[in-house]
Amino acid sequence: MADGASGDAVAAAMDLLIRYGNILGAERLVETNNVCGASIYGPRHSKVLGTGDPVALFSEWSLDSKKKVQQISPVVSHACQLIGPRDPLNWELQGLDAATNEEIVKSEQYLASIGVSILSTCTPYQVGNVPSRGEHCAWMESSAVPYINSLLGARTNTEGRESTAAAMLTGRIPYWGLHLDENRHATYLVRTDVDVRTMHEWSAFGYWMGWHLRDVIPVIEGIPGGVDPIALKQFGASMNSSGDVELYHMPGTTAEAASVEQALNGKAPEQIITFTQKDMDAVDEHLNAGATGDDIDFVMIGCPHANLDQVREVARLLEGRRIMDGVVFWIFTPSALREVARRNGWLDIIERAGGKVMADTCPAIGQFVPKGAKRFATDSAKQVHYLPQIMNVEGRYGDTAACIEAALTGRMPERSAR
Repeated sequence: MADGASGDAVAAAMDLLIRYGNILGAERLVETNNVCGASIYGPRHSKVLGTGDPVALFSEWSLDSKKKVQQISPVVSHACQLIGPRDPLNWELQGLDAATNEEIVKSEQYLASIGVSILSTCTPYQVGNVPSRGEHCAWMESSAVPYINSLLGARTNTEGRESTAAAMLTGRIPYWGLHLDENRHATYLVRTDVDVRTMHEWSAFGYWMGWHLRDVIPVIEGIPGGVDPIALKQFGASMNSSGDVELYHMPGTTAEAASVEQALNGKAPEQIITFTQKDMDAVDEHLNAGATGDDIDFVMIGCPHANLDQVREVARLLEGRRIMDGVVFWIFTPSALREVARRNGWLDIIERAGGKVMADTCPAIGQFVPKGAKRFATDSAKQVHYLPQIMNVEGRYGDTAACIEAALTGRMPERSAR
């Protein structure tokens, strides 16, 4: 492949992987048949190159090739596009003009033509891509990586746009890090004095974990089995907003360790830390510290993308009620789940209340908020961590019910109920 026998695109991809693997100190490559990346491009990318040609954009931005390859080969692995910059139905609501939308559409269509599935979500496991235990993957996305590593027992490092693009074309990724058995053991033990149950509590716990652990692998002791996967979706997203924990063990819930001792590989933990109610309160205080008031003009739910239970819960909370004039309410989910929500009537309930079900993007990735928005409310620690810096708005953080109350009244409750 490196010598060009499979074409110049594959040669460029293999060149990238060899350079990448050498930097990492990987001894070899490993085969992968499950790649999730992000290679949709729009005007801000084409402006730099002076062309909107999809092949040139993929060559430069995805393959790190200054020379335009002649033809991008079809992907050889199962490959999907992660969350993108636009809602295919509501792009005008985002503030995109027709020319920008058309350029993004052209990029999507090109990816599809080479075999990439346009799932357009940060949660591919919610719409059909569910890797198996031990499967070598090449995934981007800070919340998806700990989910498949931990809950499912698949194997991936947090990859980037370039390495995933190269993996799509070659079916290879450097064999290092979390692909190796010896690197998947815990080194820290985390205990909790708090009965962590709700999605809001799991989000706060995750944010605190990222704060304190940064990039180590923890084993979490004392959590009863059967934790709701929705909560763990939020847990991983929060943890990788404040830190970079790609794998955690939770005996009785996650895939690989049946006990704390097994997670630690029989060794003593390097450090033992404990999560307390004081710590949980400190997370709430920190995530609300940037807001100068309680008045809300924008409410955002669905980061990571909401699953069907979350959409249904929002519809239940809004049914027969009306969002306050002057407040914009958006909930984000993949297009595939939006269609199911439509068929179940939940989309109609939300829209009758004055809200909108958005898909395939989010305010942080798409870099948009409603025109004139100054202060938003969200149940996502990840979104309140990033969006104020990206879009120069203030953020308020609370549980889903508190955010719905803010949408109905234009004011965030003083303290979210847990």
